[in-house]
Amino acid sequence: QVQLVESGGDLVQPGGSLRLSCAASGFTFSSYAMTWYRQAPGKERELVAAISSGAGSTNYADSVKGRFTISRDNAKNAVYLQMNSLKPEDTAVYYCNAARVPKFDWGQGTQVTVSS
Repeated sequence: QVQLVESGGDLVQPGGSLRLSCAASGFTFSSYAMTWYRQAPGKERELVAAISSGAGSTNYADSVKGRFTISRDNAKNAVYLQMNSLKPEDTAVYYCNAARVPKFDWGQGTQVTVSS
């Protein structure tokens, strides 16, 4: 059974940093590109960042480019999102998933709130 467990979200002031983690199980993690999505209240879920299966390639939404960094550890079946220079508009629930269609069942996500 596939499980995706996100953690690391918190309340942080504008300009602050957070590191999100996603623990994956139930599938061959190293075979899949992985992604981070986010969903703000009243908005569609949007793709934030993606990383190839071997971590050789990454892509970012324009809104986070230069501020967020996605990484992975295939030995730990984990994917991370380092978020720097956070802005109020980054406030959302953040989710990880494999880059596949259809997606695996979504985890519970982790809440990131950027506010002073």
